[in-house]
Amino acid sequence: MTAAETLAAWGLGLRLDDVPDEARAAALRHLLDGLGCAAAAARQGERPEAASQDGAQDSGVVGEGAWAAVRVAGEMGGPPEATVFGTGRRVGAVAAALANGVLVHALDFDDTHALGLVHATAPVLPVAFAVGEETGASGAEVLTAALTGYEAICRLGGAVAHGFHARGLHATSACGTLAAALVAARLYGLPHGQAVAALGIAGSMSGGLLEFLNTGASTKQLHPGFAAQAGVLAARLARAGASGPATVVEGEHGLYGALLGRPGIDPFGDLGRGWEVNRITIKPYPACQLLHAAVDAAKVLRGLIAAEEVAEIEAEVHDDAAALVCGPGKERPRTPYAAKFSLAWCVAAMLADGELTARTFARPDRADVCDLASRVRHVPSGHRGPAADQHGRLRARLTDGRRVVAEVARSSGGPGDPRIDRLVTDKALGNGLSDRAVDLALRLHELPALDDLLKELTR
Repeated sequence: MTAAETLAAWGLGLRLDDVPDEARAAALRHLLDGLGCAAAAARQGERPEAASQDGAQDSGVVGEGAWAAVRVAGEMGGPPEATVFGTGRRVGAVAAALANGVLVHALDFDDTHALGLVHATAPVLPVAFAVGEETGASGAEVLTAALTGYEAICRLGGAVAHGFHARGLHATSACGTLAAALVAARLYGLPHGQAVAALGIAGSMSGGLLEFLNTGASTKQLHPGFAAQAGVLAARLARAGASGPATVVEGEHGLYGALLGRPGIDPFGDLGRGWEVNRITIKPYPACQLLHAAVDAAKVLRGLIAAEEVAEIEAEVHDDAAALVCGPGKERPRTPYAAKFSLAWCVAAMLADGELTARTFARPDRADVCDLASRVRHVPSGHRGPAADQHGRLRARLTDGRRVVAEVARSSGGPGDPRIDRLVTDKALGNGLSDRAVDLALRLHELPALDDLLKELTR
């Protein structure tokens, strides 16, 4: 069988009882985390003029992409099939998937799979909920469908670690289309042949350019929405009779061949024998995952010295990460979103404030942070694993000549973090979810439908 045929057969046949408890619990945590991220973005984007007036959230923190996506979803309208998170408005499932995909990712606070360097929940959750609501699926079926999407996107990205980013492509968008199509195909109850066709169709909508890194444009926020929307469209087109190449993954002009020049890769040979959903990291900071280990090290460093004592900081950074979060001009980001991709700025902000929250990025031109950021330089870390899984090590030279080293083994919120459950719950509550919404999300598999949870998200 082709890779798409293997994926479809596994995804359509998966039963929740076949999923280990650890993987099931991980999926519930990540879905809750995604709902919280979307709720925070929806709350900030709901009244941008008020956010600017109170000074707590500059309009650029969420970005025009999120507001545009919610507005356009409303304009697209359609039958009232699915809810736009945080608004209570029901639109067509395609429109809801677009808006919710952008909302989950708008703050860059959503989870990351280190090997695949994909934001796994951003394209998966919106489709699972939009199509799940449209079809009246139970919570258990929504969770199972989401699990298939998590495995698909993580394995598609992980098979070519950093491969998409090295070619200027956003792996979340490139891989997310196929994962979203699988989630939609399962919830629509497509037969195997149509599910394969949906994957093939979705592949032709894969993309996501990283040029935003050079301009501060909001396209990155849009990418997961594009992927989620494409997945629902692909499944509907397949259901209506459109065909797609079964060799969409490994073919000469398939996902890897066309976008990376590396045909022949099949990432689905061991489906069900290991669970990538267990290896996704929850973000404690609303910034690029590639700089989180350095920020954690900066938090340690702040407990040892004061920011004003710093003469220079040397940060060890993976070469793959340096290409995205380091370099000339990064120390003085022009927009809040650009600050989220500046290792020097984020390290400086942590040293100055002792925290890194959405509020931190409201003023990227802060003189104290930019001045300190100008004294942060990077050197190769020598880490041989994925860039998002490297250690964090900072070497500080102080104004009195002393030298201090601060380090962490890896960024917090990752696999094996003993505080992961508390982190997820506290983060969701901090992002605006109610206690009841948190409880319902963590009991998703027990819910007869999504209605009660979706209503709670609008309170």
